[in-house]
Amino acid sequence: MKSRRFAGRALYAGLSLVALATLSACGPLIVGGTAAGTAIVVTDRRTAGEQVEDKSIEMKVAAEMRRLFPETTDLRISAHSYAGQVLLVGDVPNEQIKQQAGQAAQNVEKVTRVINELRVGPVTPASVRTNDTWLSSKVRTTLINTKEVPSRTINVTTERGIVYLQGRVTEDEGARAGIAASGVSGINKVVKLFEIVSPESVQQGNAPQGPAPIESHNLNQSNTGTGLESGGAQAMPVQ
Repeated sequence: MKSRRFAGRALYAGLSLVALATLSACGPLIVGGTAAGTAIVVTDRRTAGEQVEDKSIEMKVAAEMRRLFPETTDLRISAHSYAGQVLLVGDVPNEQIKQQAGQAAQNVEKVTRVINELRVGPVTPASVRTNDTWLSSKVRTTLINTKEVPSRTINVTTERGIVYLQGRVTEDEGARAGIAASGVSGINKVVKLFEIVSPESVQQGNAPQGPAPIESHNLNQSNTGTGLESGGAQAMPVQ
């Protein structure tokens, strides 16, 4: 019985190594949970290394926030990384903490860009956050059902009804994704934070290099119907 168990474990380990060895830049990445034993299969245009690095960046930013603000209960900071581009959303009590959080995220290794969308004000109620989660699910479903939109390479984050889209897409794909997301009921605004690539290079998965600037976008500006360009992000009015 013991020999059978050992053989089964050895076979499983061998298959796992083969799967990792054959993992390509645009193929599925399997991430297993150590506690629950679950696995998530992800397919996008980042390399396997980039996908793992983004998860590491998010954990490092979260750890840095806990270190900087260990006893601050009136804040909520969430980091979302795609190919080294970090989006910060949540609530902080004052502008000083917002800037401190942005600087801390900028200093995390492998971060190429920080988009600081932290809101100065009281912590968002749980009911609003629950609705945001539901809206994100609706947007993801809409993107999946939209033709010629690479939904699995697009990250969706919703904060107080504002939808942020991150991903590596062509200009046409990004336009279609933005239009599709803006048509979801309950959405207040769609902000595109895409890395635009050429159709010929969508499989390369090259992250931008260089120092990590911090960008704060004013999402309170009114749009006139054609979209608002601000520091590389495009905020679209909802339909």
